[in-house]
Order: sequence, then structure tokens, then C-alpha cells
Amino acid sequence: MSLGTVTPILRIFDEAMTREFYVDFLGFKVDWEHRFEGNFPLYMQVSKDGCLLHLSGHFGDCSPGAAIRIATTDVDAYQAELIAKEYKHARPGVEEAPWGGREMSIKDPAGNRLTFYNREPEISA
Repeated sequence: MSLGTVTPILRIFDEAMTREFYVDFLGFKVDWEHRFEGNFPLYMQVSKDGCLLHLSGHFGDCSPGAAIRIATTDVDAYQAELIAKEYKHARPGVEEAPWGGREMSIKDPAGNRLTFYNREPEISA
């Protein structure tokens, strides 16, 4: 028995701001979108490299204000890339975490907190 990857579901409200944040700013791509009918809430998957996120406008799927951690190979390089975009809603900084390592936290338009951190190198057994 083994466990697989985790795909968080984050609550969204404003579809245009959500796309601007995740696609234009963070550099994710939209993999697919779903609506049960034309005027129903959006449910979509976005991805960047090995990171998958589900974003949902449905009331019952999840609560706004979630917090997730996303491993990266170079949080400083990602932060420099984001700052260069001059996004008007966020200018994230990188900080030393009290428990060690470097991380960068950003809130999306629905108040969900995404913390990007440097992944520890894997240790061979």
C-alpha cells in the first residue's frame, strides 16, 4: 500500500481575478475547466511543473482562507520572477523560517495562503 499525491481544492470567488493571479502572475496554466451548466460555478485545474491545484467556485467544496505549502527548488528565483512582473496586488518577499529554510507566502484573491518553500534535498538510504 502506498499513498499518492495530494491535490488541494481552494475556494475562489472572482474568476477574472483568479485567472490573473494564478495564470498571469504565478505562471500556472489552466489544464481544464468544468461547469455543470452555463451559469453554474467554475471548477478548474491549474498546474505549474509538478504542482496541481483545483480551484472551485462551489459553496460546498471548501472554505476560503485555506493555507497550503508548495515545495520548490529555488524560492528566491521564483520570487525574483514574480517581482519582475510588477503585479499590482502582491509583492511577495522571501523570509528565513524560524524552523529553517526559506519561504515566500502569498494570498490569492479569495484569501487562500500559498507558501512556497525550498524543498530539502532527498537523502539516499
